[in-house]
This record gives sequence, structure tokens and C-alpha cells, in this order.
Amino acid sequence: MLNSNCCFETILVKCKLLVMKLYFCNQKKSYIYFYMKTNPDKKNSLKHVLLGSLIGTTIEFFDFYIYANAAVLVFPQLFFPGADSTMATLESLATFSIAFLSRPLGSAFFGHYGDKIGRKFTLVAALLTMGISTVAIGFLPSYASIGVAAPLLLMLCRFGQGVGLGGEWGGAVLLAIENAPPNKRAWYGMFPQLGAPIGLLLSGGTFLLLTDSMSNEDFMDYGWRIPFIASSLLVVVGFYIRTKINETPSFENSKKEQEEVKIPFLELVKSYKNQLIFGTFAAITTFLVFYLMTVFTLSWATSDLGIVKRDGLLIQLFSVLFFALFIPVSAVVADKIGLRKMLITATIAIAIFGFFFSYFLSTGNIALVATFACIGMALMGFTYGPLGTFLSELFPTNVRYSGASLTFNLAGILGAAFAPMIAIYLASTYSVSYVGLYLTGAACISLFSFLVISKEEHKF
Repeated sequence: MLNSNCCFETILVKCKLLVMKLYFCNQKKSYIYFYMKTNPDKKNSLKHVLLGSLIGTTIEFFDFYIYANAAVLVFPQLFFPGADSTMATLESLATFSIAFLSRPLGSAFFGHYGDKIGRKFTLVAALLTMGISTVAIGFLPSYASIGVAAPLLLMLCRFGQGVGLGGEWGGAVLLAIENAPPNKRAWYGMFPQLGAPIGLLLSGGTFLLLTDSMSNEDFMDYGWRIPFIASSLLVVVGFYIRTKINETPSFENSKKEQEEVKIPFLELVKSYKNQLIFGTFAAITTFLVFYLMTVFTLSWATSDLGIVKRDGLLIQLFSVLFFALFIPVSAVVADKIGLRKMLITATIAIAIFGFFFSYFLSTGNIALVATFACIGMALMGFTYGPLGTFLSELFPTNVRYSGASLTFNLAGILGAAFAPMIAIYLASTYSVSYVGLYLTGAACISLFSFLVISKEEHKF
């Protein structure tokens, strides 16, 4: 009788699963399909393509950067109160690094489904993953309330942020360039890249507004939570816009013309090792220069150079304008002279810039620090603008989502995951000039990778 009941329950469970599958997958009745359906015969409008690729990365990077600001300004005191200030900052930045470790997992997971079922559905799922993780941070109790569980929950949420961003970036870039004319790929691919400076401006501006409008006690008590919770409104906007976009023409064509890859990750490792390895090392400088200009510079300026937090945030916000300005400039140049030449030129300039760290950051001169940040961010714009298009062109359509995402996010681990901690250690133990040499060394590795990477022409 027991076995009969177990058998019946097993059959019942399977029937329930079948009903759920039919409900969610039946294209005529599914609630999800109502929002996610595409019309392959209808061409995406330029406005929807560019806005759809931009809005998602803006939201994702806004969420990512409010954590970066909080990791320097808030979390050391609230989640790691037992250590001295330097150690607390290092522990806080260690949680910041977790997202870079989880981003390749997001790349592999979302890339797999992005290459198999389409860019659109995967982009929406990545956006929701990031959004839920970010809002959850805004409701976390501090170490004083629940003890060691607080930093553990913080790390879990940060892990979720990384998974979401790992799937977001590649899909957003592909949404843009797979709808682009052949001579405008760098220009189209630039729009999702603009999400980084816009997200940083929004996050930095939000923190600046909050610190100016409330006391330090109120800000540390509840004010820092506002940006995390308010990001839910941006996620709703992003969800609405992305559900209005059709699947990219390249993906629709690849389903007809290219053999479907069962496991894109395995195909990457088997057939595109060169592109995966050297593409990763080519991109590490982009990550390193950015996080040295933002997280490290803000931390070093406010903790070691005596610059107040408000001035540090103002310098960061002003320098981001140069980042945003030079992204479209680099895209225009790249469409004219070629992606590889543009990126090689930018990488050489960054290598030279590394030798000037000591000059700009050895004193508390606010003008020198601001100049340093602006130059660094301008160089960041030059290398970041064309990078998405360059990495995407390394792979064919049937593994492009996985290939571009994984390459970009592996570079994030090598170039940025531990960059703020390494930089603070080098500057504190030796001198700030060693941080510059760290950047120059990474730029030399990227330069070599750009020179040797093999690049085939793949159909879009």
C-alpha cells in the first residue's frame, strides 16, 4: 500500500510539472509569452534598440556602483566594525570582489540560454536577478543587529548582483550590434557602454545628495539604504522597455543557417580557445583603470590624502563626465580606423599614464587629484567604448552571447576583482607609484594580447 501511494504521488507530481510546463511554455496562453513574444518579421526600431541596450546597463551599473560607494563609505562601519579602519575597508572591498567571481557564472548560465533561446528573454531574466539582489541589500540589518550573519547576507546579495551583471552586459551589447549596419557596429555597440558612466553618475549623485541633505548619523542609520531600495523603480522601467523589443535579426538568421550548439561553453573551449584567452587578457586593463580611478582613488583621497568625502564624490562625478564624453568619440574613431587600432592606441596611452601616479597622488592637492581622475576616466572612455563590439566580433552568432560575456567577465576577475585591495596594499606598504606600475604592467599584457589575438570574420 505504501509503494502504491508513493507511485501515485510520483505520477501526480509529474502531472503537475507537465501542466506547469504547458502553462508557461504554450505560446498562445502563457503569461510570460504575452510579454516576451517576438515578431521575427518586424524590424526593431533604432529607438527601441538603443534605448533597450542602454537602459539595462544603466540600471545594472547603477546597482553595481551604489554598492561600490557603500563599500568604501558605509559598509566598513556597519558590517565590519571590529577591525581598524584600514582592515575594515579591506574586508568591505573583499565583499565587493565577490561579484567579479560570480560574474563568469552569470555569463555561462545566461550565455547558454541567450545562445539557445534568444537574447531578449535572457536579458530580462538577468535584469531581474540583479534588481532583486540590489533591493535586498537595502533591507539588510547591520552587524550590531544580527552579528556575523549580516556580512554573510551581504556577500550573498553581492553574489547575486554579480550573476545578474554577468548575464546583462553581453546581451545588451549583442542587442545593439546585431541590429547595427556593418559600418556602424562600434557606434551601436557604444550605447550599452554608456550605461557605465550614466549609472556611475546616478549612483554618485544619489550618494552626494543624501550626504548633503541629512546628518551623518541619519545617513549611516538609514540614508544609505535609499538608493538600493529605490533601484526597484528603475528595474520596472527596464523590464517594460525590454519586453517591447523583438529578437535580433542575427539570432533569428543563425537558427536557420547555423547548426545549433548544445552546450555553448564547451564549444567555446573546444573551438575558440585563442579568442577566449587573449580576449580576456586584452580586456583586463579596461577593468583595472576604471576601478583604480573610482574605488581606489575615492578611498585613497578620503582616507590618506585628507580630502573630505563630499569633495571626493564631487571629483568622481566630474571625472565621469570625461568617461561619458570619450566613449562616443572612441566609437567614431573605431568605425573609421578599426577597432583593434583604436584599442591598441588607448592601451599604450594607459601604460604611459601609469608612470604619473606618484606625481598626482602623493599630496592632498585637490586640483591634482581631480586632474588625475579626469585624465584616467578619459582614457577609460577610449578603451571601453569599442571593447564590447571588439569582443563580440571574436565569436560566431551561435556562441556569441556566451563568448563575449565570458571573455568580458573573466577579464573582470583578473583586472578588477581584487584591484582596489591590491592597490591599497601597494600604496600603504610601499608607495602610490607602485599602483601606477601595477597599471602599466597590466596594460603591457593587454597590448600583447591585442597584437596576437586571431580574429575571424563572422556573419552578423
